[in-house]
Amino acid sequence: MTFASLGLAEPLLRALNEKNYTEPSPIQAQSIPYLLQGRDMIGVAQTGTGKTAAFALPILQRLSANPVSTIPKRPRALILAPTRELAAQIAQSFGTYGKFLHLSHAAVFGGVSLSPQIRALQRGIDILIATPGRLADLERQKHLSLDKVEIFVLDEADRMLDLGFVHEIKRIITKLPPKRQSLLYSATMPPAIQELAASIVHNPARVEVTPAATTVERIDQQVAFVNRHDKAKALVHFINGHPKGLVLVFVRMKHMANKLVEQIARDGIKADAIHGNKSQGARERALENFRSGRSRVLVATDIAARGIDVKGITLVVNFDLPEEPESYVHRIGRTARAGLDGMAIAFCDISERNLLRNIERTIRRTIPVLKGHPFEGAATQADRPRTTFDAGSGIDRPHRPSPRPGFRAGGSSSGHRSGGRSGGDNSQRGGFSRAGRSRF
Repeated sequence: MTFASLGLAEPLLRALNEKNYTEPSPIQAQSIPYLLQGRDMIGVAQTGTGKTAAFALPILQRLSANPVSTIPKRPRALILAPTRELAAQIAQSFGTYGKFLHLSHAAVFGGVSLSPQIRALQRGIDILIATPGRLADLERQKHLSLDKVEIFVLDEADRMLDLGFVHEIKRIITKLPPKRQSLLYSATMPPAIQELAASIVHNPARVEVTPAATTVERIDQQVAFVNRHDKAKALVHFINGHPKGLVLVFVRMKHMANKLVEQIARDGIKADAIHGNKSQGARERALENFRSGRSRVLVATDIAARGIDVKGITLVVNFDLPEEPESYVHRIGRTARAGLDGMAIAFCDISERNLLRNIERTIRRTIPVLKGHPFEGAATQADRPRTTFDAGSGIDRPHRPSPRPGFRAGGSSSGHRSGGRSGGDNSQRGGFSRAGRSRF
């Protein structure tokens, strides 16, 4: 299958060809025909599957097929994203794909001055990408009206709820015209998201390219048992042993991100930190340093787990295991993108063993143990909580090893490494992204 076979217009195909995009991903191949027909949609897809293009391309085609003069403060399409990084990335994608179309777009979010964003809206734009908090602020201050929105997209819906945006989203929905095309995308579909979807979409097509909370097959996942006080040294060890590509490190707390950057700098490793307390300028500089390779290591809280699409990340390290197991999927999804391989190492202290078990239960597989490294800690394979996965019934059951000669309760075993591959930081509530307007 090719993009041309999906019925996309020549200007879009020309832009895709410039980027050497010829074959659509599964979610693109399944979504685009429905969206070109004007159908509402629920899309379930893990990060890195190409869902931005899945909705951006049909939006650009449908708006360009019905050209109208832009009206100040009244966009024709609205895309809601949970974080400023994702909003900026979506805006960049619209600029790339719509290069040969006469449509305009802007991105608005918190953490930056309102003035440039207000000016962009006053000029009139076709497509608005926004975070919920800043969008609500602009609408309350009468700088924005949503009564002309023809297409509405709620992206990363589960992350929206994680960040506490549900009330803003529900209020925004009441401002939209009843007659519109609505799309909801989410990596997971818990009951709260299903309830939200029911209030947004009407008779939707449903596209689910992977089961919820599965991990990318090309990621070589491993867990390294490391005592907490040895984690920084272990990180230096693994970074030095992985000389090629960029390294993304996830921690749980904002202050730990800053501290860790200082700790590994003493061992000659240049790194930047990104988290919710950083200014917009500092976050953009950190990301640019990371993309360019000036800083080979980026230490991040979960604010970066989705929406940051940086080429060349070959290793993801979970310095702290996430308290929400679904976050593990999104974290490691930063590597093994665009058909490439990647590695993910999870550090597990003895106090994090239950978090590890929850992750394995969510992804429905046991993560192989990395043995023999110099910082092997107390939480060994012997006392690791284990779960046997019943693939047929979908039920996880406690693992009870059968008695063996010489087995002694409370004793230890050497454990083994199984080979093969397997597949808490809130952003500012205003969201964020540099407002700008570009003519394609």
